[in-house]
Amino acid sequence: MDGGTVVAKESGLGDMLIVHGFNASGDIQQLGNIGGGPALLNMTGIDKAGYERQGGLRSGQFEMTTFFNSDTVTPATHQKLSALPRTDVILTYGHTTQLGWPAASIVSKQIGYDPQRGDDGMLTFSVSAQANGYGIEWGRQLTAGVRTDTAATNGAGVDTTASASFGAQAYLQVGAFTGTDVTVKIQDSADNVTFSDVAGLAFTQITGGAPLAERIAVSTTTTIRRYVRAVTVTTGGFASLAFAVNFIKNEVAGVTF
Repeated sequence: MDGGTVVAKESGLGDMLIVHGFNASGDIQQLGNIGGGPALLNMTGIDKAGYERQGGLRSGQFEMTTFFNSDTVTPATHQKLSALPRTDVILTYGHTTQLGWPAASIVSKQIGYDPQRGDDGMLTFSVSAQANGYGIEWGRQLTAGVRTDTAATNGAGVDTTASASFGAQAYLQVGAFTGTDVTVKIQDSADNVTFSDVAGLAFTQITGGAPLAERIAVSTTTTIRRYVRAVTVTTGGFASLAFAVNFIKNEVAGVTF
């Protein structure tokens, strides 16, 4: 309690981790570190009595410990992580799987898949994901964890508390897709009733290839209104899309992505 205000505390139960479209949540023992931010640049003049610092390059990392799961029928976490891809891997962490709740995403390089066998026989693996090109980005879940649409759908609106004119970024994780095509878009609204597309915040049309992941962004001068939602649209039809969206609305000016 601080000045009469009760601060709610929560556990990490029911959380989610998606690795480039693959929902690895059930095979993650723990997340050791989800962090990052700007490097601290020492810019202290000789006339100062203490340090002066400014923010430098932004970075980020995910550190995790996974269980060994090698399902030979359905590709499992071992097949996903042991590939050690040299290309970018997009990860999204969700604190619980509720609409509007916090999520963090990162475009990264996967570093390592190192096993440890305990004396009790427990076999786990250490995995690190280091940011590449962008820092870690915290936002809001526009889907309640993984959402499955079977037709074009307007998702529920999420209240971001106020309009802002500093742009936005969004992450899409697609676990499975069946059909001809579907496009996931971000829409905004001033009143949570009348929504319209946000120019530049439509992900690439999906015609196959799941699991997959993508990051998109708009100019840091773009206005994003108070309410936002994720919608699916189609031209040729689809039977099923399992996906998750993390939306990052920039709350301050001067951030370059």
